[in-house]
Amino acid sequence: MVEMPNDKEVQEKELSKDDNKEKELKSRKEFKNEINKLKSDAEHWKNEYYRAYADTKNLRTSLEKDQSRAIKYRAEGFIDALLPILDSFYLALQNEPTDPALKNYLTGFQYIYRNLVAVLESEGVSEISPQVGDKFNPDTMNAADVTESDGEEGLVSRVYAKGYKLHDRIVRHAMVSVTSKPKVKEEKPEPENKTEDKFDA
Repeated sequence: MVEMPNDKEVQEKELSKDDNKEKELKSRKEFKNEINKLKSDAEHWKNEYYRAYADTKNLRTSLEKDQSRAIKYRAEGFIDALLPILDSFYLALQNEPTDPALKNYLTGFQYIYRNLVAVLESEGVSEISPQVGDKFNPDTMNAADVTESDGEEGLVSRVYAKGYKLHDRIVRHAMVSVTSKPKVKEEKPEPENKTEDKFDA
């Protein structure tokens, strides 16, 4: 004969099943919470990684630009120191000597000057050579003085010194004289000297 479980045993089994289900549900919830937390942490660190990667890439790009700029303009100080020498050559070559011996020296100076200019051009230096009659350009020229003229205003009337550019950066502006309209002197009528006797006796 088969024994029938009594009510108490059945209740205990059901309670233990319920407890087991509750424990299982509780542990499932804890696992889900833990999984969600781990997913959230993984997403956070993934974003941190992408942010750090982007910052590193931006820094690398910035440093490469700075290095490229430094290399491109490395000769600027040297060129600035060389400008008085170029000016001296330019001024010396403007005068035509009458003595045949000096003409030979002039030919040698012209050769040296052309070679020097060629080397500077190979480094990215270009001359700013305004001509008399050109329109004054404040981006590439400095007006050293003003010459009064009846002609058009704002034209170059004389070039004192050439300007120089290193790639796209101005090393020195060209020094020029600029035309302007003559100033009209206003003649003021002279006040009449009226002698009034303030002291009447």
